Amino acid sequence: MTSTAPAGTTAPISADRAQRRILRVLVASQVLSGAGLAAGVTVGALLAQDMLGSTSLAGLPSALFTAGSALAAVAVGRVSQARGRRPGLAAGYLTGAVGSAGVIAAAALDQALLLFAALFVYGAGTATNLQARYAGADLAAPGHRARAVSTVLVATTLGGVAGPNLAAPTGAFAETLGLPDLAGPFLLSGAAYALAALVLAVWLRPDPLLLARDIARAEEADPAARPPADGAADTGDHRAGVVLGTLVMVLTQLVMVAIMTMTPVHMHGHGHGTAASGLVIALHIGAMYLPSPLTGWLVDRYGRMTVAAASGITLLAAGVLAALAPADSVALLALALALLGLGWNLGLVSGTAIITDTVPLATRARTQGLVDVSVAVAGAAGGMASGLVVAAAGYPVLALAGGVLSLALLPAVAAATRRRR
Repeated sequence: MTSTAPAGTTAPISADRAQRRILRVLVASQVLSGAGLAAGVTVGALLAQDMLGSTSLAGLPSALFTAGSALAAVAVGRVSQARGRRPGLAAGYLTGAVGSAGVIAAAALDQALLLFAALFVYGAGTATNLQARYAGADLAAPGHRARAVSTVLVATTLGGVAGPNLAAPTGAFAETLGLPDLAGPFLLSGAAYALAALVLAVWLRPDPLLLARDIARAEEADPAARPPADGAADTGDHRAGVVLGTLVMVLTQLVMVAIMTMTPVHMHGHGHGTAASGLVIALHIGAMYLPSPLTGWLVDRYGRMTVAAASGITLLAAGVLAALAPADSVALLALALALLGLGWNLGLVSGTAIITDTVPLATRARTQGLVDVSVAVAGAAGGMASGLVVAAAGYPVLALAGGVLSLALLPAVAAATRRRR
């Protein structure tokens, strides 16, 4: 197995051994960060609705922290490109913790403008949580990249599922501190993001991206050390691969964020409490991440294109079910949101694999950051538009429109498949 010595060291490091250690550290940080990102999803829209007294702007928090994640994706990508994954990811999570503190202060002071600014900063945690998946694939063999990505993603499940279900107890704790109850989940997110930053800063060694570059340089110097071609990539030229992978992730993010953002507001407007909406969002987040090992295996086994097409079909089913589900049926709404999360997972893992297959190491982190900007902007647009659509036409129209939009993945995948033949 290829080994090399990272810059500044003399002892060779096995890529396999380093990959196992890196995945363990990433898993630990993702468990923590999953709890952090769940706070904004669960109560961000409700907090804005309470402070503004308007449903039409309830999608604004999602749009703001998603827009903030776009800026953070660029920053994390550039820092990672220049200095490695460890400083890039640690700085991103620390910024998310600062944003959480700002949301708490805004809720305590009842300052809407401060809330919006803080939610924008809070979005850095979401961007960093997604960027971590690339770190899992840096040292993976081409035929195992999707599984490496999925290992990092599935770790988010524990914190992501626990976070929304802690909305009620953290809200009660916030009230004991003299804070609004909806600020409680952000107490959890601030602590979770700060701990995730600490874990990465201390233990993500060797740095996966820097080590991958060292290995690549060693293989270029010794052609006999190069591994045989794996043939895992489903894409042709680099540009077409980047476009396709980005499109898959952009559409799945847009549809998922739009429907997810307004589901708690929809439930709240029909008499459901925070505990019920927290349960639905918890199941949704679980479906976003828990299937990742199976998804990774499917992507590596049956191809990126097949799973990307399955994503569009699954999102359509989610949108139709959410549109038809009675407002008083928590079970059907939970099933719809679970399908929504699964469709997003299929799109994210397949799209990430396409991008990682396509982009060379020399520009990988920077390109991945730019791709995630597009994903974040799509999420921001979905979050902002969702409130306006619900205010004008209702939640069922929003859900159905999102499901139909996801079908655009099918012709894109079909065209890419024809180009490869």
